[in-house]
Amino acid sequence: MYMQNNEEKQEKPILKTSIIKPDALYEMVFDRTTNKTSFSKMSRDGNLENGLEEVELEGRKYRPLPPTYNLVEKGVILFPSLATPYENEEAILKEIQIFIHKYLDISEVFEQIATYYVLFTWMYDRFNEVPYLRAIGDFGSGKSRFIQAIGILCYKPVFTGGATTPSPIFRIVNEVHGTLIIDEADFKFSDMTSEIVKILNTGYQRGIPVLRSEGKGTFEVKAYDVFCPKIVATRETFSDKALESRFLVEEMGAGKLRTDIPRTLDENFYQDAEKIRNKLLMWRLKNYFEPIDRREDLIEGIHPRLNQIVMPLLSIIKDSAIREHLKTFIVKYNTDLVADRGLSWESDIVFAILKLEYETKAHQVTVKQITDEVNREIDISDDTLQARKVGWYLRSKLQLKPYKTRKGFVLSFKDNRKRLDMWKERFGITDADIRSEDVNDVNVVNNTEEEFVMPTAQEIGF
Repeated sequence: MYMQNNEEKQEKPILKTSIIKPDALYEMVFDRTTNKTSFSKMSRDGNLENGLEEVELEGRKYRPLPPTYNLVEKGVILFPSLATPYENEEAILKEIQIFIHKYLDISEVFEQIATYYVLFTWMYDRFNEVPYLRAIGDFGSGKSRFIQAIGILCYKPVFTGGATTPSPIFRIVNEVHGTLIIDEADFKFSDMTSEIVKILNTGYQRGIPVLRSEGKGTFEVKAYDVFCPKIVATRETFSDKALESRFLVEEMGAGKLRTDIPRTLDENFYQDAEKIRNKLLMWRLKNYFEPIDRREDLIEGIHPRLNQIVMPLLSIIKDSAIREHLKTFIVKYNTDLVADRGLSWESDIVFAILKLEYETKAHQVTVKQITDEVNREIDISDDTLQARKVGWYLRSKLQLKPYKTRKGFVLSFKDNRKRLDMWKERFGITDADIRSEDVNDVNVVNNTEEEFVMPTAQEIGF
């Protein structure tokens, strides 16, 4: 009797949302019209099969999640309904951008970044690292619409609204390997926030699972694979600066909402999104086994970490003209980041040090000279720094090392060269800035720009 039950147990099909084998890729689809789930299969040689209700591989049977499965039925996880043809990569990117622009009010630069990010999510599992997207803003600033309008187009989006404890999120991400959509408004307890930070901290890199102790009495240790793209909405930045550097961030609610943005989302929103997901599924199936040209070229003038996190986005795009456009947008985004980051005493102090080095040609500079230069540059009488405070910023915030002499505390340029160069790059300070030169904006796009131009909002018709 035991053997019979054991055999029946072994024959029970395994439920999966995707199956990746060396010779074929299987992806789950869900047709709400017929209320049926199935697999679409693309073999390595390019043969497409649809409507597979069950597959047997290496003696094991697999089925897609049934339509009655709670997370499927309630729309917590979204799937395409069918792999449908698309014209080309340029056309599919344009459709994504038009959709995002129609339903979401974000900056033109980030609209482009979000467009490329959506495409990337459908191929993320070919990479070892993934960047994250985040909207930051107060209540009513449009953060929820951000994660809805972008997230609904991504690969197997998992919406965490309604998850009251961390455990379901770990299990869903581990099993589905889709795109995790996180709204901070759903995190009602501090332990939830700390668990989400664990997912974010480890989930950007393949092969680093989260270990959790679960169960009652036995406390079995389980490993959860949380490597996947993530789109997050928060009201504040994270205290962990390393985690902060993983995000491409858009600040919400900075201006008046565009009048053409729909205030509510009707059925057209979901139907249009499904049509795009269907084309993106075909794009994934057709390109999954294709060689990827993993980009390692540095984008001149941007922060190294930003360069690192956009490399996967550049690598999935085959068209060189489209890659150059993305580089242009990233340079602009980096400029915006530098402008925001530059509004700090730390950046003012570093700028003052570098300017004094250029002007004095000396080997060292006193803390008093630095203080006077900062106060002269800001030119605001009621918002000045004292030398003691500058010394504190040098040591505690910038990790620079002034030492005491008869002239007072001084800072050696030679002894602090590496760290000064690092801060110079991080704050986006250029030699032209130090020399107080005016420079013209340079268009980094090469001549291939004529071959393909990502449409602007006006050209789209909005």
